[in-house]
Amino acid sequence: MLIQGRISIVVSMAVFAVLFFWQVMKARSGKLPFIRRIAGLDAIDEAIGRATELGKPVHQTPGAASVTGAATSPMIMAGISVLRYVSRKTAQYSTPLVVSVGAAETFNIADEVVRSSYLEAGKLDEYTPSTVRFLSPAQWAFTTAAVGTITREKVAANIMIGYFTAESLILAETGHSVGAIQIAGTAVMPQIPFFAVACDYCLIGEEVYAVSSYLDREPTMMGSLAGQDIAKMAAALLLAAGALFMTFGSDFLTKLMAK
Repeated sequence: MLIQGRISIVVSMAVFAVLFFWQVMKARSGKLPFIRRIAGLDAIDEAIGRATELGKPVHQTPGAASVTGAATSPMIMAGISVLRYVSRKTAQYSTPLVVSVGAAETFNIADEVVRSSYLEAGKLDEYTPSTVRFLSPAQWAFTTAAVGTITREKVAANIMIGYFTAESLILAETGHSVGAIQIAGTAVMPQIPFFAVACDYCLIGEEVYAVSSYLDREPTMMGSLAGQDIAKMAAALLLAAGALFMTFGSDFLTKLMAK
């Protein structure tokens, strides 16, 4: 017997599961959902192209946090998804790439992603162990080392997508000082204004979580993204409907959701 107050949760989960399955199957059949243009992700090719023309490196970092952290993992994995795309492009064009990471777990994943990209491009000889650099798990030690890397390498592009806290403005200002095209993004809301004012392009909030679907255009991921959007719209409509019902003195929806 279902526990009082959880029936609505079970029903909602079942409805959303059906929506997800429907959207994924629809995408796999070739009817890909529309994903609005995200200028920051479109600019990645431009940034890599500029670095290639100038013969300067592309610098990317997902931040100092670990991929195993409950709060940080989704943003770090989003940064790794971008790294997969960037490393494929830099390998294709033989553009120097420097990746700064601050956690051992993140380093292992990032290193394997970059190495696999160069291997797929048939340019494993251009991959070097110094491509992905483990700096420090300590926030300010990582920041200092990353600032030094950006400055010494005189990077032409600086891509910062992942988990960032107080170091965000320092990294962004350093990239700006060397004249790099900067693309940044995080779901840590207090840091977004710093990226917005100091970078050329900024991903805001949940745009960070859409990077895999946007860049790879893989049907399953695109269908899943569409399913999430439908679920969010349904939740928003329920909130609006509940507010209207309560405004006019009816607790019908409240009682229904409490079952």
